[in-house]
Amino acid sequence: MAVEIKPVRSKQDRKAFVEFPFQIYRFDRNWVPPLNMEQYDLLNSEKHPWYEHGEAEFFLAYQDGKLVGRISAQVDKLHVERHDNTGFFGFYEAVDDTRVSKALFKAAEEWLRERKVDKIRGPFSLNINEYAGFLVDGWHYPPMILMTHNPPYYNDHVKRAGFGQVKDLYAWHYDILKDLPEMALPIAQKVMDYPGLVLRSFDMKNIDREVQIMQDIFNEAWINNWGYLPLTSSEVKKMSQDLKLILDPEAAIIAEVNGDPAGICFCLPNLNEVIQDLDGKLFPTGLLKVLWRTKVKNPKTVRLVAMGVRKKYRGSVLGGLSIAMYVDIHRRTKRLGYELGELGWTLEDNKKVNQGIEFMGGKVYKTYRVYEKSL
Repeated sequence: MAVEIKPVRSKQDRKAFVEFPFQIYRFDRNWVPPLNMEQYDLLNSEKHPWYEHGEAEFFLAYQDGKLVGRISAQVDKLHVERHDNTGFFGFYEAVDDTRVSKALFKAAEEWLRERKVDKIRGPFSLNINEYAGFLVDGWHYPPMILMTHNPPYYNDHVKRAGFGQVKDLYAWHYDILKDLPEMALPIAQKVMDYPGLVLRSFDMKNIDREVQIMQDIFNEAWINNWGYLPLTSSEVKKMSQDLKLILDPEAAIIAEVNGDPAGICFCLPNLNEVIQDLDGKLFPTGLLKVLWRTKVKNPKTVRLVAMGVRKKYRGSVLGGLSIAMYVDIHRRTKRLGYELGELGWTLEDNKKVNQGIEFMGGKVYKTYRVYEKSL
């Protein structure tokens, strides 16, 4: 049966694009439907800040009039300027049919060739700072907030389309109820006793300032990481608006030395724990359920999204600052009633960060894979 590929153009097309995953995962008890409003936001080129430096096309696949798949193709100008002439694919979902998968990847590749890029890489939705990678192990766990989930056969699809592995991303399981490693405590205490050092909570009354600090540290501390893309001012503004709704300020740390921001460590409550049965819909009753489950009942799982230390404080007397922040965030999340945490993702070859997580008792429990193909 022939596969027909159509670009997303109408309101009905966007609705079909957003709702198609329900067809794929209707029998997968670990899948967590993302909120529809978030998915529509990612597709909105007039409002989402990524489109200030990116261009995307979205495709639907039909077979005998039935919707059977979707994919995006995108070019991020910041990536091209900083790294190489590579485009991305993302939002991939498809039935297990090689004809469908090859047609979808072909559509994305042709769109990128028209824009004169040399390679296609992904999945990224929309770039490496958003949803990244195909899950290659750990399918028996539901995804944490802002992490992906997919059937195992997606990895076969992408390889059959001629892609090869380019990078693995690790997600780490962390048992908050366990005691801290004994070896970590004196290291952390020595740092915490340093004159002028303060590990403080986020100040939600000054959230814009706090997120600006996050941007500054992220854009410095992550700059040498594979695929790094800076957070723009518009993206930070959106992040500030989003964090107002979900951030627990006691689970977010800014380290300061005599008032100078030195590091960040922040967690997000795992909203996926409380939205799984909402089918992506906040209205009419979903919002009340989310508020009740997060503010009254409280999630038991949390994701450590980012931890970074500014370069000038690395290798100094504060070289153990990351360990101190790990210890502090462990104590905070335990006090707040969280039981299990996910750390990451981290790059497979970021040995220093990965060794630090292992030192604190974390264990890799999921691997996400990024693929690439020359055009």
